[in-house]
Amino acid sequence: MSLGKRSISITVLLLLAVLAPLGQGNYIIYVLTSWLIFSIASMGLNLTLGYAGQISLAQASFMAIGAYTTALLTLAGWHWLAAMPIGLLICFIVGLVLGYPALRVKGHFLAFVTLAFNTLVFLVLRNEEWLTGGNYGLVGMPRPDLGLFATTKGLPFYYFTLGVTVISALILWGIVRSPWGRAFKALRENPIRAESLGVDTRRITLLAFAIGSVYGGLAGSLITPLVQYIEPGSFSVVHSLRILLMVVVGGAGFFFGPFIGAGVVILLPEMLRFTEGYYLIIYSALVIVMLVFVPSGLIGVWGKIRDKFWPRHQIRGDMNEGARLK
Repeated sequence: MSLGKRSISITVLLLLAVLAPLGQGNYIIYVLTSWLIFSIASMGLNLTLGYAGQISLAQASFMAIGAYTTALLTLAGWHWLAAMPIGLLICFIVGLVLGYPALRVKGHFLAFVTLAFNTLVFLVLRNEEWLTGGNYGLVGMPRPDLGLFATTKGLPFYYFTLGVTVISALILWGIVRSPWGRAFKALRENPIRAESLGVDTRRITLLAFAIGSVYGGLAGSLITPLVQYIEPGSFSVVHSLRILLMVVVGGAGFFFGPFIGAGVVILLPEMLRFTEGYYLIIYSALVIVMLVFVPSGLIGVWGKIRDKFWPRHQIRGDMNEGARLK
């Protein structure tokens, strides 16, 4: 896709995101805001898994760290804009530490390590009542007041979240297009070859976990003022698997995959509620069919359609023919 067409597509998508909540009720606005927040969490996991090839089942635990840090500080009187960076810094440090097992174990062994970490965070949140409130959780976190732009109501908070999502996407776009991004892809394809070409695979592996963890923490920092109530069950292993599903369904390793995957996992069940008790069965069947026939994710469907109707060799042939005519 050319730069001009890509710019037009992004502009159209942004316009749709701006117009989507207008005229909608509070619940629909809440669902759309949840889609944006989980898109951020999925972007982080997509960097770790899709670009760097390091599997992680702990993304919900970093959402928990970001959420509880932000909640505790804002309840103590801090502004959200001051509390959020503290949560992201803690996620970055913990992500670096969690990345060290990835230097020694790979594949399903690494998945078990990150799964154990998510379980550990969940148990700490549930048992350390003096800090986290235990099973009762924390309640009453305020939404950020930005002076002329207050986010106390649903629609303003949606646009605030949309702005944070756009900024996060732009930063990630810069990362994956930078030398770091090329190093992440080299690590995913062949770590031995990447190291032979001078890539510091140790540093890149740690950065993949650390940066992906920061995006999980940012999503948690946004969840806190959205629901204004958090408890350990909101960040269990099930939610890490849910975020993993978003990345796989959307298309791991594709930049826009997390947005599509989060849309399917968050929005599709709501669209199927008219089927009453059958919506979960239909939703699960659709996901299974998609994973069987399009393992590269929904974003890979466009690639299959493009390759079928506009084969690459035909496009190259047309370009060469045009060059000869000139």
